[in-house]
Amino acid sequence: MPAPPTALKGRAAVAAVAAGAFVAAGQAAMAAPGQSAQPVDYQAGGQLHEIANQSVSTVDPTANAESPQVLNVSAPANLEQFNDILQKGQKFAQDLAAQEAAKLRPLFTHFAAGTFTSGFGARWGVQHLGVDVAAPIGTPIYSVADGTIIEAGPAAGFGMWVRVLHDDGTVTIYGHVDTTTVSQGQRVTAGDQIATVGNRGFSTGPHCHFEVWLNGVDKVDPLPWLATRGISLGIERA
Repeated sequence: MPAPPTALKGRAAVAAVAAGAFVAAGQAAMAAPGQSAQPVDYQAGGQLHEIANQSVSTVDPTANAESPQVLNVSAPANLEQFNDILQKGQKFAQDLAAQEAAKLRPLFTHFAAGTFTSGFGARWGVQHLGVDVAAPIGTPIYSVADGTIIEAGPAAGFGMWVRVLHDDGTVTIYGHVDTTTVSQGQRVTAGDQIATVGNRGFSTGPHCHFEVWLNGVDKVDPLPWLATRGISLGIERA
C-alpha cells in the first residue's frame, strides 16, 4: 500500500505536536512545588482537542485493527485559534524557564579576578578607604550585587569609576577603570560586567579599587562586608 501523501502526514503531526505541547505545559504547571499556581487555559485545551478531532479521522472505522490504516486529515477548523493555543504553551514554558534561571542566579559575586594587593586603612600616611585587586588592563569588572548604576565616567583621583546603588541602599565603588560598559540609570544584576580594569588617575599599576558605602555615605572595610556575603579576596600580597 502506498504511503499517505506528505501533506496529510504533516497535518496529522502538527495536531499531535500541538496536543502534546499543551499537555506538557499543564503538567509543568502542576509539577512546580512551592510556586504560585499558574493559570491554565482549560478552555483552550478543549478547543485543541476539538480541532484535533475535526482534523483526523479514519477512512474505515470497521477495518481490521491490525491492518494498515490511512488517515484522512482535513485542515484545522480555525488555524488562528490553533496557533494561539501553541503560542500560549510556548510562553508558559519560557516564563517557567526564566523563573528557574532566576533561582539559580547568585545574589553576590566577586568584583574582579586578580591579586589582592592592598586592604582598608592607613597607607602611606593617608587613609585607604577601599581594597585593591591587581589585574591586567581590560580584565572584566562585575557588579557584586543587584543594583542601579548611579554614575559611570570620569572621577577625581580615580580617573574613571562606576558607582552602583544596591537595593538595600549600599553603594559600591569601582575605581581606576579603563572603560565602562554601563550607563547611568541602567539596572544590573550580580555578575553583570560594568567596566574593565585600568590604570587611570592616581594609580601605581593596573588594578580595581573597590569601596563600600553603607547607606551611600559611611565608608566601611569591604573585607568583612564581602565575607558575610560569601566572597573572599584571599591573602593580601603587597
